[in-house]
Amino acid sequence: MTAVRTRFAPSPTGRLHLGNVRAAVFNWLFARHHGGRFVLRIEDTDVERNVPGSLEGILEDLGWLGLDWDEGPDRGGPHAPYRQSERAAIYEATVQRLLTTGAAYACFCSDAELEEVAERGREGREVRRYPGTCRRLAAEERAARLASGEPAVIRFAVPEGLDEIEIEDEVFGSISFPGNDIDDFVIRRSDGRVTYNFAVVVDDIDMEISHVIRGVGHLSNTPKQALVFDALGADRPRFAHLPTVLGPDGRKLSKRAGALSVAELRSRGYPAPAVLNYVSLLGWSHPDEREVLGAAELVAAVGLDRVGRSDAHVDPDKLEWLSAQHLSAESLTELTHHVRPFLDPEHFPVEAERFPAVVDALRSRLSTYADLEHHMRLLFPGDDPEIDAARAALRENPSVKALLLTVAADLEDVGDWEAGPLGAAVRSTGARVGVRGAGLFHPVRTALIGSSEGPDLGKILAALGKAEAVRRMRAVAGSGSV
Repeated sequence: MTAVRTRFAPSPTGRLHLGNVRAAVFNWLFARHHGGRFVLRIEDTDVERNVPGSLEGILEDLGWLGLDWDEGPDRGGPHAPYRQSERAAIYEATVQRLLTTGAAYACFCSDAELEEVAERGREGREVRRYPGTCRRLAAEERAARLASGEPAVIRFAVPEGLDEIEIEDEVFGSISFPGNDIDDFVIRRSDGRVTYNFAVVVDDIDMEISHVIRGVGHLSNTPKQALVFDALGADRPRFAHLPTVLGPDGRKLSKRAGALSVAELRSRGYPAPAVLNYVSLLGWSHPDEREVLGAAELVAAVGLDRVGRSDAHVDPDKLEWLSAQHLSAESLTELTHHVRPFLDPEHFPVEAERFPAVVDALRSRLSTYADLEHHMRLLFPGDDPEIDAARAALRENPSVKALLLTVAADLEDVGDWEAGPLGAAVRSTGARVGVRGAGLFHPVRTALIGSSEGPDLGKILAALGKAEAVRRMRAVAGSGSV
């Protein structure tokens, strides 16, 4: 295989969402798998649709996902510039080259004339396509009209007598497009701006892109682009069209259809590795059918041969499950660092030295970093009639009151206030007074958090701290207020 060079070429019209970032993920994974280069190119020639700040947002989204690019608008490279708006001279030189070889020509047809052709097509009187009116102009007439300043577009001269256009696609195999379905399409507008199907080919040739990996929605553009590659005497890249990503409702994802943006997933507390993992599974499967995969594992396993042809559906439940799996694999230090920004310190003012123990007690319940705030109520329940009633029931049982006071007294003597030693200390007290299992753990846990069910008891004690844990048990036993 020749040197692999892939590209992701977004338009700066908004933040990335699960539908369009999927192309970036596959291009990045494929390039890294083959030790190639991943190029970021910005298609910003449609000035009316560009959104201020969008480029910065795209760079931030890609960076957060870990999709580092080797060449791009912010870091340059051997094929700069990487913004289409800065490549006008390159496009114009290529247009002139096609005009010189006769692979393109100036067209002076007015909008009214073109609309008439379109109207006849809508009425079924003839094929709805450009009839090649200006293609038949004499060279002298065309030159004179251009010299006079008459507005003109530049059209690509589709080879005459073209029966079929054959495309080899890494996902869909050999695809044939009828040649007579493609008219002489515009490659440069009358205002000098080039069109997408022309610019993208010029860029891919100039940037030596070996593989064009993109959504299947671009498949209809491929025959036109293939013809431009051929006319410029360049080898076609290897095309791979990824299946469409549909939302849970079966509709195609788009910015306008409410697709979740990468930025929104980040703000909701999803870890970047989980989002990368999930997006990689939209249309692709691991050879061993594994689903929980880190970036290195994805890079090692990715291949276009495992990309399916069927539409992929976003499954929020699976995303949440994957998120939980990735969170569970984080070290306590990593997880503590990641969840801290999602906790309102005014609601739960936990001391910094005790915060890791709080996270450790609750980590098994987290699907996202943002879940921590909700589950903090397990340890710090506040006023709750049901909890008050559960604790009052303990107070009415003399043996339970005695047990709580004994456990509290023994815990005051524990020097190593960590989950393991604390759990062992409670069990030791229970063995000494002849109470084990649920008879021991349920009342102690209820005294601490108001429920007999919850996190590991040792982890609860570590999270609350010695003073608070002892205070709660004694208060429930009737020697103070909770």
